[in-house]
Amino acid sequence: METLFVGRKTFFLSQVDSTNSYAINLLKKVNVNIAEGSVVYASQQTGGRGQRGNVWNTEGNSNLTASIILKPAFLELKNQFFLYQIAALACYDVMAELLNDSQFDIKIKWPNDILVNGKKIAGVLIENIIYNNQLAWSVIGVGINVNQLQFDETINATSLKLISNKDYQVDSILKLLCKNIEKYYFLLKNKKNDVIKNSYLNRFFNKDKWQEFKIGTEQVSLLIKGISATGLLLLEDKNEKQTEFDIKEIKWVI
Repeated sequence: METLFVGRKTFFLSQVDSTNSYAINLLKKVNVNIAEGSVVYASQQTGGRGQRGNVWNTEGNSNLTASIILKPAFLELKNQFFLYQIAALACYDVMAELLNDSQFDIKIKWPNDILVNGKKIAGVLIENIIYNNQLAWSVIGVGINVNQLQFDETINATSLKLISNKDYQVDSILKLLCKNIEKYYFLLKNKKNDVIKNSYLNRFFNKDKWQEFKIGTEQVSLLIKGISATGLLLLEDKNEKQTEFDIKEIKWVI
């Protein structure tokens, strides 16, 4: 592992309901000392979770499902969305390194799906443990579609193998992910927030483009402007009025 601490300690499971849930349970055990940077990963995840409470469907032994445990006590609660940004950027860099980014369109779709040629290839779900209004622990759950060849028709998804016609070693991708998570985590610790946000927005799906969204039962076309200071999606209507939206308030129509 080419890292200083992320991924140096690992917990491998042949099968688990959710690597995030397993990691959180580890942190709650008083008699277990968990080092920052520890990683829980599994060959098969039977109850993975995504945004909006969605299920993250994954084929056994074909994909990367991992949770990285961090201790970002230095980060103010109001800035916790930066954890999503560094996780998304790490996933983006993994894709860019494995694929020829001059041939593939790699983008970050808010809040943190990674798209290749408009199809979802990776996703992030972060769960925090907060004590005394301070981030005690963060569990960064990452799912990457690696060698899976079939997906439910209702899911706009792809995998590394589907788009490149190559087989990949999941363990090698985990090492690459850990390296990139650590790189961006150090930027965050060194208060390079502007560098992180600019990098995130430069890779933002459909930024400064009109996009169809569903708000309640109404479908509307809104201009994507970026994110607010707290990580909400910032959209503009035809009258140039800007509004911030949380994940539960809006749905992409793609």
